[in-house]
Amino acid sequence: MDPRVAVQKLVTSDLTYGTLNDEQVQQFYTQIFDAIPFSALVRKERRRARNGELDKMLLGSRLLRAKTEGPTSDDGYRAAPTFARLQYATVRLKLPWEVSEETYQENIEGEGMEDKLMGMMTTQLALDLEDLHFNGDATTSPFLVLNTGWWKQAVDGGAHSVDATAINGGVISKDHFFAAKAAMPAKYLTSGRARWIMNSSTQDAWVQAVSDRATSAGDAALLGAASQAPLGIPIVQVPSLSDGKVMLTDPQNLIVVNTHDVRIRKAAEGKEAVMNDMRYYSVFLDDDCVIEELDAVVIVEDMTLA
Repeated sequence: MDPRVAVQKLVTSDLTYGTLNDEQVQQFYTQIFDAIPFSALVRKERRRARNGELDKMLLGSRLLRAKTEGPTSDDGYRAAPTFARLQYATVRLKLPWEVSEETYQENIEGEGMEDKLMGMMTTQLALDLEDLHFNGDATTSPFLVLNTGWWKQAVDGGAHSVDATAINGGVISKDHFFAAKAAMPAKYLTSGRARWIMNSSTQDAWVQAVSDRATSAGDAALLGAASQAPLGIPIVQVPSLSDGKVMLTDPQNLIVVNTHDVRIRKAAEGKEAVMNDMRYYSVFLDDDCVIEELDAVVIVEDMTLA
């Protein structure tokens, strides 16, 4: 099923209230998370309960032992994974909007306008969720207070941190990236899945800092090589991150938790809709974001862009 159809089928039908079935829920979230590049990279978990636990499995290192021959070759040593649990607690979110009936009558797309608006609102929902997942903070604005984002979790949870002001006077430089990579335990870099996470302005400042050097590396930065992978680690952009903030982690270490309870409501009839000549819509869903392993996160704070 096309992801757009899963969402639009309920909204454009005669139903005034709809709970998506499991297939529609899956396609709904697919449409949301595919709408923006970074959200397609993170780990997603679907749960029935709004509050609960996620399983977490860890392995140690240096597990190999020498093999010996004979009846006493089994020394009783066994390597075993460590199991732990992550707590999650989703919050109920809504995206309401309204459109006048004149809007549908006075555009060249006619009733097709409703499908287009639904697609636009779904994309905006994706952007808002990514913003909330990274920047959510109970001490800030009415929007960001909705949840505690990954950045706040990293700060409060004791993830590895680089104080940018202590390096090059805080102005972005290669030494900030060297320090961040050095702060990451080597075992989390061996998979090759780690990424630098930053906004486009921070990436541009990095390119400028490297390209200003009168070396072949400076030329490479202008051609796009160094700009995409400082120290060999690719960059992924998150527009909602503030300038000068950089996170180093495997995107799969960042988890989005949603429930199967997704509801879409539409009211085109009834006293209020008739008297105001409006159509009313709202999408309801449950959402939370957690970090699987804080030890596998490095953040760079207070970096100044040149």
